[in-house]
Amino acid sequence: MAYRIGLPRYANTAPLVRYLKPPPGVELVWGVPTQLNNWLLEGTVDLSLVSSYFYLEQRGFLRALPDFSVAVLGHVYSVNLFHQKPWSELRRIAITSESATSVRLLEHLLSRSGVGAELVRADAGLDELHRGVYDGVLLIGDRALSVYAGLLPRLPKTVHNLDDLAGGVRVSDLAMLWFRQTQLPFVFAVWATRADEQPPCEIVELLRGARRAGLGRLAEVAAAEGERLGIEPRLLQHYLWNFRYHLEIPDRLGLAAFAAAVGLPERDEYWSV
Repeated sequence: MAYRIGLPRYANTAPLVRYLKPPPGVELVWGVPTQLNNWLLEGTVDLSLVSSYFYLEQRGFLRALPDFSVAVLGHVYSVNLFHQKPWSELRRIAITSESATSVRLLEHLLSRSGVGAELVRADAGLDELHRGVYDGVLLIGDRALSVYAGLLPRLPKTVHNLDDLAGGVRVSDLAMLWFRQTQLPFVFAVWATRADEQPPCEIVELLRGARRAGLGRLAEVAAAEGERLGIEPRLLQHYLWNFRYHLEIPDRLGLAAFAAAVGLPERDEYWSV
């Protein structure tokens, strides 16, 4: 039976997977984060990128690889709340069904700032925002990045500090709001297996090798993803080099802070591989 690895098809994982060449007996399975979470628990996949909230929630059932993450310190650019009213006036927000972590982070940030908005699961976008159906729309991943890029009238000479107000729409980057609150990274995903099934060392080394190749050829990865999404490669490269892919000590501290913020136990269960 093939060893199955679960992956989301997002630009922010491209440096991890573009050069991942599965040998015979290894199969890649693609899905959105909520699907991957369920597939790992059900046994449909053996090892997967899973959302950090799901990992924290499944204490005792999952164990993470020790040196893999999808995290940022500051702006992420692809987990955005788009809104026209000020943050304090938000009352009805459309949320994505693709990611429990992003929704839980939004709930925390709203609660922390005393905003009692209703969250509604809906496949909404800027059209619903402009028509006033919702005060805010939460988008994640490639869609969020593409919408944001489409709002920019032009790229500035430096993309180090892109606008939070673009095309007349406010863009609240949830990872940046988390950073302003905690001064810590935010971990969106980790690689994990079920706690009773240690990943083979050769699989982990395969993933490390693919990551090394992707980060070493980041300009090529950005160019390919930019072409796929119709986004300027310079913006895509800035987006990708923001990410922290190694679950270092600051990332683990950020993960522990998120656990505390949402009332879940801190996780410190990693494979020694």
